[in-house]
Amino acid sequence: MKKKPEVVVITGASAGVGRATAHRFARNGAWVALLARDNPALEHAANEVRELGGVALPIAVDVANAEQVEAAAERVEQEFGAIDIWINSAMATVFAPVSEIPAEEFRRATEVTYLGTVHGTLAALKRMRRRNRGTIVQVGSALAYRAIPLQAPYCAAKFAIRGFTDALRVELMHERSKLHVTMVQLSAFNTPQFEWARNRLDGRPQPVPPIFQPELAARGVYWAAHHRRREVCVGFPAVKAIAINKWFPSLVDRVLAREGYSGQVDKQPVPEERPDNLFDVAPVDLGTHGRFDARAKSNSFQWWLTSNRNALLMGAGAVAALVLARRPHRN
Repeated sequence: MKKKPEVVVITGASAGVGRATAHRFARNGAWVALLARDNPALEHAANEVRELGGVALPIAVDVANAEQVEAAAERVEQEFGAIDIWINSAMATVFAPVSEIPAEEFRRATEVTYLGTVHGTLAALKRMRRRNRGTIVQVGSALAYRAIPLQAPYCAAKFAIRGFTDALRVELMHERSKLHVTMVQLSAFNTPQFEWARNRLDGRPQPVPPIFQPELAARGVYWAAHHRRREVCVGFPAVKAIAINKWFPSLVDRVLAREGYSGQVDKQPVPEERPDNLFDVAPVDLGTHGRFDARAKSNSFQWWLTSNRNALLMGAGAVAALVLARRPHRN
């Protein structure tokens, strides 16, 4: 009997990590619902899913609107059947010092990035709890543990997502639920967010190097959706930032005060016609990658170690057993 394809919902699916993740699931024949605001990129992303072997259902949604997210979830189950995996990847942000960001911009970034994750999670829970199965993946960041200057709205939202997810996870454990909730903490990735996020810096915003390609993040999200890990990191910089901040937060503060500004600003001038997608849809399709292809890495040794941990442990155990077996026995 042929196995039913996975039904997967991805928010923020029209660009960056969300779009790359849709590609990854499509290669395995998944039925993918792509949720994003209505723009040309959404249909283009859906066509890519079809070309890669998946079935696509593009749905125009602003994740800041809980009713729209709920309606999208209902439509997915009507057309595709039960949702197996829900991935929250939508985000919006502002690059600027805190003092230069108006309250309404903080509110919008929070509604999209944090409340969008809450809305998606609630829609998934409503359906998954009835069946007592399903996986919810929150796309996080090292910035969910270590905030940096000039990105307060994004950092605060990712911190909030981590707190929300931790609380939910414990509640599901208390209920003895079989649902799985995990969070993927990413390093810096080459996505279009640096081309269309609202910007008040003196130059174009850029991720703090080293930079990785979004396909690596997609592999991490796909893996997390199929392994019952509480949390995974993708890229050694995320591991390092989380670990060092845990033990030496004041030292990290001083380093960021000295280097956290220049590292996030490209010296090239900001284009006059630069799109801005904070409140309005940017009517462009920037694809999956940002402008850093020449500097971005496609692989990470840290991720290889993480995703092959069980095999490595088994191999190490086998070697240890062989060494012990070959030891001369003492009478």
